[in-house]
Amino acid sequence: MSEKIAALIEEVKGLTVLELAELVHALEDTFGVTAAAAAAAPAAAAAVEVEEKTEFDVILKDCGASKLNVIKVIRAATGLGLKEAKEIADNCPKTLKEAISKEDAEKLANELKEAGATAEIK
Repeated sequence: MSEKIAALIEEVKGLTVLELAELVHALEDTFGVTAAAAAAAPAAAAAVEVEEKTEFDVILKDCGASKLNVIKVIRAATGLGLKEAKEIADNCPKTLKEAISKEDAEKLANELKEAGATAEIK
């Protein structure tokens, strides 16, 4: 290493954090570069594709005031008997349907909300 470089390194060692930050900004402006870390290779990023979720669960959070209407929706959606549907309504939160399409999940959640219940799609 040349004496000039060694002297420069010694000078940099003596700077405060604020002075170092100012030096970095000055170097960026002077040479038109950035001190940011290099980004991941685009080819690697393109290889990892995010899968869109295709299966959803509908969870009955709360029946609300009109439990009878909610029980009717539960029975229609699940094919359960009155006793089983009432048991689900009495023990919220419960998962009503699992691994159904987004459209079906939204339809069921809307029917439950119209009946006075609180439903969630996961």
